[in-house]
Amino acid sequence: MTDVCDVVIVGGGPAGLSAAIVLGRGRRRVLLCDVGQPRNQASRAVHCVLGHEGMSPSDLLARGRLELEQYPTVTFRVDRVTDITPFGNQFSVACADGFTVMARKVLLTTGLIDEVPRLDGIELLYGRSVHHCPYCDGFEHRDQPLAVYGEGDKGAGLALMMKQWSSYVLLCTDGPSAISPSMQARLQQHRITVCSDTIASLEGTDDGALQKIHLQSGKALKRAAIFFTTGCRQGSQLSATLGCVRDEKGGIVTDPLTEESSVRGVYVGGDASRDVLLVAVAIAEGAKAAVAINRALLLDDGLG
Repeated sequence: MTDVCDVVIVGGGPAGLSAAIVLGRGRRRVLLCDVGQPRNQASRAVHCVLGHEGMSPSDLLARGRLELEQYPTVTFRVDRVTDITPFGNQFSVACADGFTVMARKVLLTTGLIDEVPRLDGIELLYGRSVHHCPYCDGFEHRDQPLAVYGEGDKGAGLALMMKQWSSYVLLCTDGPSAISPSMQARLQQHRITVCSDTIASLEGTDDGALQKIHLQSGKALKRAAIFFTTGCRQGSQLSATLGCVRDEKGGIVTDPLTEESSVRGVYVGGDASRDVLLVAVAIAEGAKAAVAINRALLLDDGLG
């Protein structure tokens, strides 16, 4: 790397890799930093990605990193970015191991971290039969007896949504939960039972297939999968440190025309935007941000 690179990309998931490829093809000097902790690392397969249906997340990322190798101006670094400081019209980027570099633009593709329910036995099942995204994993559990884990109207809303994949949906609130009268009526209309008992543990097979939900009352519910809605948070606080404005969902707000965040020169792509949380969309957002960044660099150089 030179002393000043064109772009530092923080996060090497689908969005970051996609952006790096676009910028590499534009002959931009790029440093891509990643620590190898993708949001979907527990999943067995990626879905809804044209031409890659069913590929494991690790294989998809490995293929992307391999494709980067043909672009000599792109450097992939296994390191955590700990600080980004505006310095004039550039940014000083510092990594955990002490490495620093100056960048003209920054792209944050740092993703999200799911708030996985704290249930005994969930570790073996998460990504196999316990999921957060019905578009990613609902089809594999179609027509099976499903449980939805969530509180209030948010949990009820997911339970109603899951009727698209199965007629056998149970809402587990894991304790008393306030559900609005209108939402209670909708649950009754669609024959969705609400279980407010506290969950004691989950039971499944050695390969991660859920079998039973054990309640503290001693009762056991036979279910094949759980879909939960307990929220998620930004995978990095770099955007907050930089002062990037966030929306009511916690997503980093970007300008629809320039793709920039509220901080000039800082761009966002992938799940960190809190838009549609699919791998295919993350890939597209990464490419779109890369084009916007290249356009901005051209303008800065008097070439746009």
